[in-house]
Amino acid sequence: MFTGIITAVGKIAQLKRRGDDMRVTVDVGKLDMSDVQLGDSIATNGVCLTVVDFDSHSYSADVSAETLKLTGFGDYQVGSPVNLEKALAVNDRLGGHIVSGHIDGIGTVSRINKHSKYVEIWVKAPDELAKYIAHKGSITTDGVSLTVNEVNGAEFMLWVIPHTLQETVLGHYSVGTKINLEVDLIARYLERLLLGDKAAESSKSNLDLAFLAEHGFLKK
Repeated sequence: MFTGIITAVGKIAQLKRRGDDMRVTVDVGKLDMSDVQLGDSIATNGVCLTVVDFDSHSYSADVSAETLKLTGFGDYQVGSPVNLEKALAVNDRLGGHIVSGHIDGIGTVSRINKHSKYVEIWVKAPDELAKYIAHKGSITTDGVSLTVNEVNGAEFMLWVIPHTLQETVLGHYSVGTKINLEVDLIARYLERLLLGDKAAESSKSNLDLAFLAEHGFLKK
């Protein structure tokens, strides 16, 4: 588990294809590697990766074909900057929100509006994720825990302060940038909980407006 509080920005140092999979080596920048061991998890642009090799300034991980398909790793190149966070320790502060490192979809930066004290970033999420994105709820963008400030359909807006822009890859965003999205874990479990016994009927979610109205969650 992670918190969405980025501790360093690294960069992709090497990409090696292994059939349909890939071995990725990341230059960790200022990330402290003194307590890292083989098998540890490091969130890399929000993707939970398992360390298979490392030294004081880098680590390597294997990325599956599924991960390449469903995350930004399919488009990364040598030199691409990546947000880094080591897994949450029991005695750590939970400064962001509970993050699993399992990406739900890829969003696209649709608008950027600069203000004197913050930058307003609009992101278009995949339509199937819209139901999990709520005003003032939490969302993870490339591993960064952020608050949703406005929602319009599948598009949502973030207010990002200068410190976050400087200390994460968000400072590199431009219109059209593809970003890894992870919705709030609680929203996913709530969806299954509301289905009740119907959750066992099909692998496809039955939670829609008709279901919510039938069970009293919406006013008629």
